[in-house]
Amino acid sequence: MKKFLTAIFAAGIFFGGCGENSQASVDVKEVVPVKNSITVQVNGKNFSATLADNQSAKNFSALLPLEADMTELNGNEKYFYLEKNLPSDSASVKQIHAGDLMLFGSNCVVIFYKDFATSYSYTRLGKIDSPNDLEKILGAGNVRVKFFGGE
Repeated sequence: MKKFLTAIFAAGIFFGGCGENSQASVDVKEVVPVKNSITVQVNGKNFSATLADNQSAKNFSALLPLEADMTELNGNEKYFYLEKNLPSDSASVKQIHAGDLMLFGSNCVVIFYKDFATSYSYTRLGKIDSPNDLEKILGAGNVRVKFFGGE
């Protein structure tokens, strides 16, 4: 009889779990579609950009299309702040190149249009593929920039 009750108890646990709250809590992260390239439009000129292979770039891509007024800074970059934070994994890049699309902190998107050495840390979002004329098109002051999803 004891073996019979033990078998019934074991079967109850096996088939019924541990009661109503037997399901484990699992954090499921939202799947963000990967877009390898985007278009950056400045004053009607389109620049193709390749996104980095990281979570920050994937989350940035999910925000597109996006239009922003970018502010001039230091004669070498334009920046704007996102309304929400992106995941970041900043690292000292040491050298900036024209066309670099970076994240400063967790919500400041930066487009660089000149090469220079830096001691700042950034999370790479991507790079404009052919930054020829980028400095000329971005101009000396603030500018409106559109970011579109690509393939």
